[in-house]
Amino acid sequence: MTLQLRGFWSSVGCLALAAGLAAQAPTGGQAAPNQSSPVFRVQVDAVTTDVIVKDERGQFVADLAKDDFEVFEDGIKQDITSMTMSHGGRVTNVLEAPPPVAPEGIILPPVRRVNDTSGRIFLFFVDDLHMQFQSSGRVRELFKKIGRTLLHDGDLFGIVSSGPSSIAIDMTYDRNRLEDAIKKIAGDGLKPSEIINGASGAGGPAELRHRAHVAFSTMSEALRNLEKVNNRRKALVWVSEGYDFNPFQDSRLGLRDPSSPFMQNQSNMRANNPDNGDGTSSQQVDSMTQMQKQSETFSDADLVSELGDITRSANRANTTIYTIDPRGLVAGSDIDEQVDPSEWNRFVRKTQDSMRVLAEETGGLAVVNQNDFDKALKRIDAESSDYYILGYYSSNPDPTRRRRKIEVKVKREAVDVVSRSEYVLRPTPKPASDR
Repeated sequence: MTLQLRGFWSSVGCLALAAGLAAQAPTGGQAAPNQSSPVFRVQVDAVTTDVIVKDERGQFVADLAKDDFEVFEDGIKQDITSMTMSHGGRVTNVLEAPPPVAPEGIILPPVRRVNDTSGRIFLFFVDDLHMQFQSSGRVRELFKKIGRTLLHDGDLFGIVSSGPSSIAIDMTYDRNRLEDAIKKIAGDGLKPSEIINGASGAGGPAELRHRAHVAFSTMSEALRNLEKVNNRRKALVWVSEGYDFNPFQDSRLGLRDPSSPFMQNQSNMRANNPDNGDGTSSQQVDSMTQMQKQSETFSDADLVSELGDITRSANRANTTIYTIDPRGLVAGSDIDEQVDPSEWNRFVRKTQDSMRVLAEETGGLAVVNQNDFDKALKRIDAESSDYYILGYYSSNPDPTRRRRKIEVKVKREAVDVVSRSEYVLRPTPKPASDR
């Protein structure tokens, strides 16, 4: 997948050059003609955030000016230096950001000003490693609807998959490329029986974790590249059946079915290590079962941590995540899958919740447990067409305060304001001598 992404992002470098100001000005100054002049390293953080403002009827408010907005970072009001508005997909640079003002004695590299003609940028992620094979046709139909409803002429988009569908379409305006990708979509998710009968590591099903890490690392790399694209609203449409690091635990550990692989292994241990009539061997085996269950206790926390890393990366890249669960309205498990109903319901709830977290923490929409994809796609289309982008240079010079809370207010009554709530700075690179 790393090789796929390397090719996938081969054209994004050109896109980044055509995207306006960089999210962070380059560090390191250019030497002045007089070599005796001091040159300092400096980092000036340019922060941009998408803002959607709607009136009481749910209509986009398109007549706001810079002075109508107030942006606060950690409760401190910031000076808005740039403002872009998109209405109906047409982008207007209402206020262009001036170059950052450097303190006296500091030399900043020149900022290259370029123009970008693209109005909307979409990245589609087909997580086929977390998608049942029988859902393949449903997902293909979903992307056909995306082509008809969401994508318009002039939209820039790319599409990538996590697994055997092997999709890696570079950023393009050619909608025929989407049709080529749709033909490749094929789900390869694990069935409940495969999870139950598969090998378990210290933290739960090993294969399930590996698949999740592949999906998350794929999107982490994509979001790092999206950081280079500025002054345009970026939407990541994430199609997956969701994530659960510790599903069907009682069934996997044989607490419901004595014939499970885990319990069979325990029975073999009893046979090879008979007790002395005092039940010592049985107690040891039972103790191992409890230890395995306890070791998986932190699986949910691990999943929350990984989802947090993704949402922080998305907020840092000012990218909104829209998640779509292709299962639609979920009922019971498949007839050929013998799964306890309570475990199945818990599995579905946790996978759906993981999709909600990705969307809600980035200001997006989670399309889960519903069959009306058309309505959801129209909403994504509207939110990607009508928005403001406000830019400012953070007044907080402390690089150790990495998590920054953002609040956007509008000086107009009876309006609804939607924007991201925070962003997180990247860790400061360590000097080469400390590595």
